[in-house]
Amino acid sequence: MISFLRSNLWLITTGLVICAITWLSLTPLPHLPMPSFQSIDKIQHLAAYSAAALPVALAGRKRWKWLILVIFAWSGVIELIQPSVNRYGEWLDLLANGIGLALGTALGRLARWPFTRRRAAAARG
Repeated sequence: MISFLRSNLWLITTGLVICAITWLSLTPLPHLPMPSFQSIDKIQHLAAYSAAALPVALAGRKRWKWLILVIFAWSGVIELIQPSVNRYGEWLDLLANGIGLALGTALGRLARWPFTRRRAAAARG
């Protein structure tokens, strides 16, 4: 875990997740899904963006909050582009993305907490 926090593996992981999200979100569909699948879609958005935020929050590097905001802005750009590739662009998807980012950030910060406490205790004494 500590080696993950110190290396740039978190950045590579986040980049790969964002690339996968972008590709999956902008690949044209042969036909639009039925509206009954919309709740599953929101869960997928939440999970995907949680996965994108988790490594960023775990690493806790300087400016990590800005990176989370950039990811959120990118998700908004994706939502704006989606109608041109035979997909739904929805504000509720953007909300699910934001909730996913918040959830992934919270989980990452919680998982990081014991390591930062030990480091602070070691620095004090």
